[in-house]
Amino acid sequence: MLTAFIFFIHLYFSLVVFTKKWQGEGLSSGFTNLALIGILFAVGWSITGVFAKLLMEPEGLGIYFDRDTFSLTLLTIAESFFYKMYYKDTFFIEDGTETQ
Repeated sequence: MLTAFIFFIHLYFSLVVFTKKWQGEGLSSGFTNLALIGILFAVGWSITGVFAKLLMEPEGLGIYFDRDTFSLTLLTIAESFFYKMYYKDTFFIEDGTETQ
């Protein structure tokens, strides 16, 4: 269940970024950002899978938090820091720069 929720978060974030970039910069920019998110997800899951394999057994911490869920959780945490820096201008408005 947690794995499905993490996949849903990634899908939702991808669609939001695609829509914002498509409306603001064009369709090619939307697809480029969608490809970036997909590649980072695939490569990042492979890398965190290696770390998870080193740290825990396949059973993990129970039926709902196995090794794959642990690696997806690590990936989501790492991606959140990266995306917060990369998409800072897209999602976050700095103080004093609001337009009316």
